[in-house]
Amino acid sequence: MPVHIVTGFLGSGKTTLIHRLIEQKPVDEKWAILVNEFGQIGIDQAMFDARDDVVIKGLPGGCLCCQLAFVLQAALVNLLARSKPDRVIIEPSGLGHPAGLLDLLRGEAFDAFVEVRDVIATLDPRRLDDSRVRQHDTFRDQLDMADAVALTMLDQSTPEQLSAANDFVAQRWPPRKWVQEAPQGELPISLLIQSGHAAAGAISIPTNHQQLAAAPSLEGSFFDFPPPPGKPQRETGTALGYTSTGLRWHPSDQFDLDQLAAYLAELPREARIKGVFHTNHGWKRLNRMEGTLSVESCVWRQDSRLEIILPDPLNVPHTDLEARLMGLAC
Repeated sequence: MPVHIVTGFLGSGKTTLIHRLIEQKPVDEKWAILVNEFGQIGIDQAMFDARDDVVIKGLPGGCLCCQLAFVLQAALVNLLARSKPDRVIIEPSGLGHPAGLLDLLRGEAFDAFVEVRDVIATLDPRRLDDSRVRQHDTFRDQLDMADAVALTMLDQSTPEQLSAANDFVAQRWPPRKWVQEAPQGELPISLLIQSGHAAAGAISIPTNHQQLAAAPSLEGSFFDFPPPPGKPQRETGTALGYTSTGLRWHPSDQFDLDQLAAYLAELPREARIKGVFHTNHGWKRLNRMEGTLSVESCVWRQDSRLEIILPDPLNVPHTDLEARLMGLAC
């Protein structure tokens, strides 16, 4: 069974790219999508609309490549046995290192059952302007381990930034199999279906990820029961120089959409924000990358939830977040 890994740093458009691939999915194929999240609350499952031919499984609460390796193995075995997909796409966390994931998929447990195809990395050209990101070991290793690179966020990047991104990728050795511009996340599905065996794997798991592997982690699960009305649930986590704050509300709690969007716009530009909310304009999915917020309707009704990831020096106290957001409830 072909397994595809779509890696890339925080906010680089991995989920959008997978959405666009799903739109091109052959009608006779059933896909399974495994989504790992750095945050504890579990938001990415809500970023996908339900459909019969695509199974979505979320694994929040740590790095899939180290902290959640055992959870991933159990989830993948269960997924293959119950759903019997024709193709699997795995989206590690934006701070996840691909080395441990590749070792697991190539190990005895899966070697005879899955075929790891080309590892695709998404790259937002604007990220290269940020020295903190550019020098982050995980950011560089994600690109160095990738077989191919999709350049994303083109509508928000300047020609100079796009040229710099192409030069940056061209400096990687060995050369990538392909470097493809993916406007609005659009990538020809032939690059996925006709991909070859993954060649990546020369980089070992770095020390900071090895330390995470030895630390306790939250087994990934989407919570079956929402918190009581008016009493949000909060989860926080810190690793690899970033802190995540996740919040969940009862589905009956309703938010003013205009005030909510205005407040999220006040947060630091570096904040990676994803959320689904019951608002006065219906259920909405919010996604903010590099300061740009998008809002669209969604079919999620289980609860309202929000995840904010920030570099540690810019972290906003979670008590302030919770108090401000509760003040926006209708």
